[in-house]
Amino acid sequence: MLTRLVILVLLSGPAAWAEEPMSAAEFDAYTQGKTLFYGFDGVAYGVERYLPNRRVIWSFLDGDCKEGVWYEQEEQICFIYEDRLDPQCWVFLQSPSGLIARFEGDPEATELYEAEDIGEEMLCHGPEVGV
Repeated sequence: MLTRLVILVLLSGPAAWAEEPMSAAEFDAYTQGKTLFYGFDGVAYGVERYLPNRRVIWSFLDGDCKEGVWYEQEEQICFIYEDRLDPQCWVFLQSPSGLIARFEGDPEATELYEAEDIGEEMLCHGPEVGV
């Protein structure tokens, strides 16, 4: 019985749905106007707010927010942020439980998933003020 349960859990995961990368139009329709939290290995990883005209705001949940833009390139959604001009490209897949993002620049293919509501807001602190 336990073996059957394990098999059912495995089949209900990402392997049970077709892995078709989202197009730019599909990604835009899904994300536009939303703030999505992402997880990695069961831990909150970051949050991104999706604005009109393919603009975004990203934070690693530390209050340090970076503005950026995204564009489509060969079935990937690529992001460029104000502090990092080299593109960060991902393949986005839609699963029954939300988005899955696979980083294409990492040989171990970092995989983030859309986290359920974690009861936090996206906080962005103002610019650093120094003497």
